[in-house]
Amino acid sequence: MKSGYHHGDLRNALIAAAVELAVEGGPERVVLREAARRVGVSPTAAYRHFDGQAELLHAVQVAGQVALADALEAGAAQVPGDPEEVAEERFMAMGRAYIHFAMERPGLYRSAFCRIPGSPDDAWTGTRPGGSEPQYRAFNLLSSALDELLATGRMPAHRRPTAEASAWAMVHGMADLVLDGPFSLLPEGEREAVIDGAVRTVLAGLLAP
Repeated sequence: MKSGYHHGDLRNALIAAAVELAVEGGPERVVLREAARRVGVSPTAAYRHFDGQAELLHAVQVAGQVALADALEAGAAQVPGDPEEVAEERFMAMGRAYIHFAMERPGLYRSAFCRIPGSPDDAWTGTRPGGSEPQYRAFNLLSSALDELLATGRMPAHRRPTAEASAWAMVHGMADLVLDGPFSLLPEGEREAVIDGAVRTVLAGLLAP
């Protein structure tokens, strides 16, 4: 625990501490009192910035979604070139990046997708963009990647309306299987082959006539 709190941005300090808790143990570890203890302030001081557990966890969820979006952007950036010419490769790179994010930061990944009843995002279905707020950037990146596939003429127009839901569900499902399911037992080489095959299958389904 820090010996004192001095720099005047307590809300962000509490969020940073809560993100550390999520990285260590997922959403169950995100406790307002523990975040306050790590920062070195009283629970009363913490409650001046957060109404309770759900509000702090929502802030962690946003941070997790932002970190995921950063990972997707980094994955896409590994495939340089004109977006329309490398649209398929960039889409697959983003899919792999999504799954690797789950593997490398499981606690934050689980926190990013935990359900928080009553949170500002509780009514968002995930089938269409939720807005320009930071927590929707990963979804909007997926939408942009799909638009690029459509622009190449490789993805039939009739597949575009439901493409976000289909692609997200399949990649997220693979991430869960690799993280907590039987694929977690595979040797690294076999696991990477399975991941690559799954991402290619997602793309093939989107491009099918």
